[in-house]
Amino acid sequence: MALTNSQYDQFMHIYEQRRLDNEYRRRKRYESVIKKIPEIKALDDSISTLSVQQGRRLLEGDNLALSSLKEKLHELSQEKAALLKEGGYPADYLDLHYTCPDCRDTGYIGTRKCHCFQKAVIDLLYTQSNLQDILKKENFDTCSLEYYSGSHIDPLTGRSSLEAMQIALRSCHEFVDTFSSEFRNLLLYGDTGVGKSFLSHCIAKELLDQSFSVIYFTAARLFDIFAKNTFHREEEAEMDYEHIYNCDLLIIDDLGTEMSNRFTVSQLFVCLNERILRQKSTLISTNLALEDLKNIYSERIFSRITSSYTVLRLTGDDIRIQKKLMNRI
Repeated sequence: MALTNSQYDQFMHIYEQRRLDNEYRRRKRYESVIKKIPEIKALDDSISTLSVQQGRRLLEGDNLALSSLKEKLHELSQEKAALLKEGGYPADYLDLHYTCPDCRDTGYIGTRKCHCFQKAVIDLLYTQSNLQDILKKENFDTCSLEYYSGSHIDPLTGRSSLEAMQIALRSCHEFVDTFSSEFRNLLLYGDTGVGKSFLSHCIAKELLDQSFSVIYFTAARLFDIFAKNTFHREEEAEMDYEHIYNCDLLIIDDLGTEMSNRFTVSQLFVCLNERILRQKSTLISTNLALEDLKNIYSERIFSRITSSYTVLRLTGDDIRIQKKLMNRI
């Protein structure tokens, strides 16, 4: 996921501030040390003078200046370290102390983004996704098939709920594994409480950890943002509106729970169609049957979904109810 210019500038400002803070703290340490050990300042003055003299000699063609400088600087540094130790300070007390020693708080190691920069990006994406807390509990590692029955047969497909979930899991893993190379969309539909939202959370976590931008909204919240952006031009809604169209994956959860009208239908079509044109993936979960989707959201929307989405049907007993019953035993 490419950061926006403003996001990149924000990160670079943070790194710049870290460097300034590091220098400020180093200067304060230095001021406290020379009050206690004034010889330190005299040594530093000697090091500065020597560096200038030897630099001048090097420019004048004295090839021995560099090796001579290194030798004398080493001697002075050893004296300085000894003074610090005698004063009860560690040898590196007057060095710059970095938040990330690997990149020295620049965000880059050479031309490559440092691991601390990558982590900062992921943290930002998690915050923007609206999924920060739930993904700690709902992910592929915590996914269990024990709630899906091999004897619960879906009359529509002839598959058991266990088989349907196994197929859905494979499709979700494939969606994640090929996300950077293949444009895909997913529709998860079927019974209430059978893991549609859970699977969307699994996908979200995997992609967020790979630094893709993922935004999650319930259908009701999504249409509320569309309304605020259209009729009230609220600043926060405008920012969300941009994320909705530009994020790598948009998750629309519980489609059909919102109050449907001509406005929501038209906005949904524009959103889905625009993201298809931009080759930005969308994942929709709904309790509605396919026929209901067509009747509520129009033939155009139904056509976009059936032609551009991988459609996965989940069935079975409500897992939340199963868990409650198991906890009572």
